[in-house]
Amino acid sequence: MKLSKLDKACVIAIRDCMGAQKNESVLVVTDEVKKKIGYALFENAKRLGHDTLFVEMKSLDMHGQEPLHYVSELMKLFDVVLCPTAKSLTHTNARRNASALGARIATFPGITEEIMIRGLNADYNRIAALTIKLQEILHDVNVVRVTSAIGTDITMDISGRKALPSKGLFHKKGESGNLPTGEAYIAPLEGKSNGVFYVDGSMASLGVVKGKPIRIDVVDGMAVKVTGDAFAKKLDSTLTKFGPLSRNIAEFGIGTNHKAKLSGVLLEDEKVMGTIHIALGDNKSMGGNVDIPIHLDGVIKKPTVYFDGSMIMKNGKLVI
Repeated sequence: MKLSKLDKACVIAIRDCMGAQKNESVLVVTDEVKKKIGYALFENAKRLGHDTLFVEMKSLDMHGQEPLHYVSELMKLFDVVLCPTAKSLTHTNARRNASALGARIATFPGITEEIMIRGLNADYNRIAALTIKLQEILHDVNVVRVTSAIGTDITMDISGRKALPSKGLFHKKGESGNLPTGEAYIAPLEGKSNGVFYVDGSMASLGVVKGKPIRIDVVDGMAVKVTGDAFAKKLDSTLTKFGPLSRNIAEFGIGTNHKAKLSGVLLEDEKVMGTIHIALGDNKSMGGNVDIPIHLDGVIKKPTVYFDGSMIMKNGKLVI
């Protein structure tokens, strides 16, 4: 039987990225929006010989919102959990609790067939090597500074925090991350980020930024002012809806996927080589102290990045 490009991408996800063994069970959690990709993963998991369950739920309203209790409980019972959904389950207690019990979990928030096919045909050994290298460097860094030609200049204190790799190879118990993937990321210390950053790539839940970049002013770890055009107004309205902690500077991440392109789907956009992203809201999943049902990443194109004053990226090109 000749496999379609989508089927081939599903096989890579299950067999290679997740390292699923024949005796391991696979759960697919999807929604009505991403059902086609969810069902393709389900069919290919079955074809590969796994005990497999397919669960379709109603699409959630926001990234980081908890799924139904029944879904959360099911996630704890399987060896491998695959979550192609419109809204991200990455930063949820459902995902965290299942990971803590040993499930290996891949989330595919906002995934499209095009992104699935393109992103999963990358060289994940290469992605993993670069991601782990950046993770290891970050472990010894106290302060990250990001600048850009359009005015970004922000410092984030990360001292004592542990960097994490979303390397695309989730073979050990409890490992999790996005697919397609490729990023090294860390939670800055709460209350310790200051400056301004301009989101000129894409913004979670909004897509590719067109028109004016979104300007976000940061004082003592909080996004105190969001300005720009319609996108900025929508973002500010969403943050206001979810309360003060939604403005927390939650994450600093560096994209490491050489195949990823800026598409308007944050799942792919934040992985693009030559970009960094800064997220607002929840950071509990990455070792922080803010637990809130919202996590929104903003992608910055062609940044210059300093680790404790040493340049590691210049205008979007790594110099390490």
